[in-house]
Amino acid sequence: MGTKGITALAVLLVAAASLTLAACGSSDNSSSATATEAQVQEEAESNCDPNYSGACLDAYASDYDCEGGSGNGPYYTGEVSVVGEDHYGLDADGDGVGCEPY
Repeated sequence: MGTKGITALAVLLVAAASLTLAACGSSDNSSSATATEAQVQEEAESNCDPNYSGACLDAYASDYDCEGGSGNGPYYTGEVSVVGEDHYGLDADGDGVGCEPY
């Protein structure tokens, strides 16, 4: 997927998140939505994987594992938010937070 495709996916994810916040009755989501949009745009432009937020995971990496875990890499990350498909399997309990300390 090229940069334009990643950017389009990121924009769709932000729109879906904004709609979810509105449907859940969040009264003040304007500043957080703006920060999220800026973060997603920055990550998309810098080849970060749009499925993860909070750290820039290389979108073209073959695998990521959690720092301090038993994985064999070749890349490692600390705690991240999973905002799309968790194709690296970092969110073991499915709560949207990957590589969280236990």
